[in-house]
Amino acid sequence: MLLQYAVIVTFIPYIHGYSIDARLSTNARPIIGVLAQETDSESKHYGDTYIPAGYFKYLEMAGARAVPVFVKREPDYYDHIFKSINGVLFPGGGVDLINSEYAKAAKILYTAALKATAAGDYFPMWGTCLGFQLLTALATGKDLMSDFDAEDLAIPLNFSDGYQNSRLYGNLPEDVYYFLSKEDVTVNFHHYGITPTTFQLTSDLKKMFRVLSTNVDRNGKEFISTIEGIDYPIYGTQWHPEKPNFTWNSKDHINHGPEAIRVAQYVANFFVAEARKSGHRFSSQKEEIDALIENYNPVYHKDYTFEDRYYFNYTSASFL
Repeated sequence: MLLQYAVIVTFIPYIHGYSIDARLSTNARPIIGVLAQETDSESKHYGDTYIPAGYFKYLEMAGARAVPVFVKREPDYYDHIFKSINGVLFPGGGVDLINSEYAKAAKILYTAALKATAAGDYFPMWGTCLGFQLLTALATGKDLMSDFDAEDLAIPLNFSDGYQNSRLYGNLPEDVYYFLSKEDVTVNFHHYGITPTTFQLTSDLKKMFRVLSTNVDRNGKEFISTIEGIDYPIYGTQWHPEKPNFTWNSKDHINHGPEAIRVAQYVANFFVAEARKSGHRFSSQKEEIDALIENYNPVYHKDYTFEDRYYFNYTSASFL
């Protein structure tokens, strides 16, 4: 089943794999949800859950606005937020892929997105690092991770056969292709990942995703680094496109050069362009205003990490 969608996006070329259809129009005011996850013991005093501020900035730099999506909420909350936003981003982190509150909330949104998109209601999803791994768990119901040594590892992509036919990489500008394939612009911060062998032996993964790129860790072990949905607008990178712009830990080896920034902007533009195809909206302007991340204050960690995060508590975070 290859789904067909109406797409008119004036500032990017035709995206391979999707035909023009008059039923959908471009949403000039996309709002994307970013899912929270549980804090670790060292940060628990700030709040029960958190979202790094860089993910919101990353979406905003491509012309979207963003809202936090909370965990451990009632089903009605997820139904309402799903109908109000134009896409969702599952960020990186370090919680369980099956039993965490992050994974449980993601499963609700993922299920709703598949059902909606199959019915013609376009809803894109993106997973970064842990979020990438989460997409594989959502598609299979299993944690299929293997161990890797890829923490703080900046490398170019090894494009897979057929990447030219993908939506994400099928129309890469020449300079972006060069940077992605030759320069150390994709930075990895993971200890786990999916091997190509695991992917090939897992029918649920093969039915849901196509592999667009792979990489090898410090020990020469190969992992899948980019995927996209075959029939659904789902995208995942094991690497972090947002970090070159917004992560300034002086101990990390992140490429902050113009080539990495160009790649980050391309990827952000692509996902926001996907969100523009969604017609979801908040029921009122007041509800929209109250949901946006601007209602919350980040915590700036005044140490070598230079990190700012938004923290939320189960008992105080509210949507309506």
